[in-house]
Amino acid sequence: MTEIQLSATDRKMLAALQENGRITNQDLSERVGLSPSPCLRRLRALEESGVIAGYTALLDPAKLGLSVTAFVRVRLERQDDRRLEQFERTVASFPEVMDCYLMTGDCDYQLRVLVPSLDAFEDFLRQRLTRIEGISQLTTSFGLRPVVNRTAVPIDAG
Repeated sequence: MTEIQLSATDRKMLAALQENGRITNQDLSERVGLSPSPCLRRLRALEESGVIAGYTALLDPAKLGLSVTAFVRVRLERQDDRRLEQFERTVASFPEVMDCYLMTGDCDYQLRVLVPSLDAFEDFLRQRLTRIEGISQLTTSFGLRPVVNRTAVPIDAG
């Protein structure tokens, strides 16, 4: 994957957008010191290059009744391509799985799972996760509270 070279203005734009994805082009252009037309062209170029992958609303899970965060470490019986692809495809279909990382170290994957209760987690674990073929071990830890929960990617001031 090729790293995109960003100007100082591009970095300012990205930082502003990470703070407020709903900022108007007029306000963004004023914030970065450009007129609106060149600002919009740069914004479109950042979107087309994939640096800006999309826009979304950030929701508060607790206010939606999703108060349990579980971190599940998964070890597979074998790590051949077929098993890895099958596991990844299956967990990607579970809406409770917020993140899934292929890992180095003592597990093959780590999942972040968001559910409303411990009973819901038990149901998810027993009825869905443990039914994936090829899992040899699951280890779960529960998050007590977030200490750092960033959505903004660090942008080097350049």
